[in-house]
Amino acid sequence: MHIDTNADKPIFIQIAEQLEDAIFTGTFPEETKIPSTNEISALLNINPHTVLKGMNMLVDEEVIYKKRGLGMYVREGAVNKIRAKRQGQFFDQYIATLVAEASKLNMTKEEVIQLIERGFRNEHHPN
Repeated sequence: MHIDTNADKPIFIQIAEQLEDAIFTGTFPEETKIPSTNEISALLNINPHTVLKGMNMLVDEEVIYKKRGLGMYVREGAVNKIRAKRQGQFFDQYIATLVAEASKLNMTKEEVIQLIERGFRNEHHPN
């Protein structure tokens, strides 16, 4: 984990996003324990309350949960929950913007699809 103290994004949000990403990529599988608030705060040299605030965001989103006396664990179904959240963000950040710009350029749906297909071809076969 790495925290950018110069970023506009609050530290607790950076912590929540990095934990979420670690869960999504399988670093912390479902129903396994994640590092404690104190472990993360010591690792990153930040206040434990800041770490807890980030973790509580994930508790509120039902991605992690607390086992009394044992620590925080990844909730079953967390990966699907994160995937659904990210797909929604993907639509809002990229697709809605793409469609709006294509509309300004008077592009048809088919023309946009052709560009997307070209992007996928270039991704798999550069040059």
